[in-house]
Amino acid sequence: MIYWAQLLHFYQPPDQLHSVLEKVCDESYRPLIEVFRQHPHARATVNVNGVLTELLHDHGHHDVIDGLRELAARGQIEFVGSGKHHPILPLIPEGEMLRQVRENARTNRFYFGDVYAPQGFFPPEMCYSPAIVPPIAVAGHAWLIVSGVGCPTDWPLDVVHELEVEGERLAVFFRDDILSNKISFQDLGPQDFLNHLEHHLARDGGDTYVVTAMDAETYGHHIQQWEERFLAEVYDEIQPRKETHRGLQQMRALSRAEAALLEAPDLTHQVQSVTVSELLHLFPRGELIAPKPSSWSATAQDIEAGNPYPLWRSPDNEVHRLQWEHMTLCLELVHTAQSVADTPSARHFAGIARGLLDRALHSCQFWWASRRPMWDINLIHRGLVAQWETVVNAFKAINSGNASAKVKRDSYYKVIVARDVRDKIVDRLFLD
Repeated sequence: MIYWAQLLHFYQPPDQLHSVLEKVCDESYRPLIEVFRQHPHARATVNVNGVLTELLHDHGHHDVIDGLRELAARGQIEFVGSGKHHPILPLIPEGEMLRQVRENARTNRFYFGDVYAPQGFFPPEMCYSPAIVPPIAVAGHAWLIVSGVGCPTDWPLDVVHELEVEGERLAVFFRDDILSNKISFQDLGPQDFLNHLEHHLARDGGDTYVVTAMDAETYGHHIQQWEERFLAEVYDEIQPRKETHRGLQQMRALSRAEAALLEAPDLTHQVQSVTVSELLHLFPRGELIAPKPSSWSATAQDIEAGNPYPLWRSPDNEVHRLQWEHMTLCLELVHTAQSVADTPSARHFAGIARGLLDRALHSCQFWWASRRPMWDINLIHRGLVAQWETVVNAFKAINSGNASAKVKRDSYYKVIVARDVRDKIVDRLFLD
């Protein structure tokens, strides 16, 4: 048997337009939910960043939230943790990582209720470094997913490796990058996909597993009706034959995870749809390994060149350098504002700055500046505006409290530098 665990990543940026969000819901989110309703044996692991959950609520798409909650209550999907505003976790301070992880959990638990109980963790853009492990483990997660390009050992087929950082240990799953990208770019159909998996099984023998992961928007939004032409057709091919499961149940006592699989199918094709967490109970632990710093958009050549996050902070990208210089100043000013806010006015503006910083950390502004091949001056500038609003409110908080003259002076110097960096970024947008 080959166990297929699919992870679907639902995300839209905090400043997404109402019309675009509505289009994505109509083309992707609602049809995806319907595919799962029509295939009760289907299983998937789902990441919904908290910022999207809030957008769905605020823009009136409550049925999408309700649909995902319903699927989770039925055991068809499991939720995983992430960073609320989709920040690139390895590029921000540890305190900010933990805040984003906790705020994501708080938001999703509020809207999804008790069915939001993530065991696993999806780092935004699968950007991994050892630094992200302690905040993920401290928040109570048991596993995380890493891009296959970050795998440092023989490809795991029938074991689940673990990693350990600063005494914190997590199971680690690796995304099959090649297979995931073939699905995402419509390079293979449902029968090709199933045949590929079964060939893999026949070649290696015994039970194996594969993990694919992609944007949920791949289905229906990026590729029109792909949720029907690919995903539904795959699930059609793995319909349940319950008599096999009854025999299995009579043969031996099952673990809790295995018992949950009794409602899933025996197969026309020898492929079983499972959640990622179920793999923890189906396969033994492997080695203690150290994944490479990586992301799901990095190549092996990028990693060898010391550029694991090329779409968000490439060493040879001047706009990236300036964006992160500006972001560093934002972080420093907000932290100062929070530490010295000792009057009602100062606390008011410090609170605004803190909330603005959370949103300003989102990854899209850097992605659109990557030139691989993404480049959009308006979306780069929109992110810059969010950062600058953070600077303005942070300094207002510092200046309206009882901080020392030196703190206020040093903070204003940072404002001056931030203004200069902001103008340099704008200049480059004018020129390119």
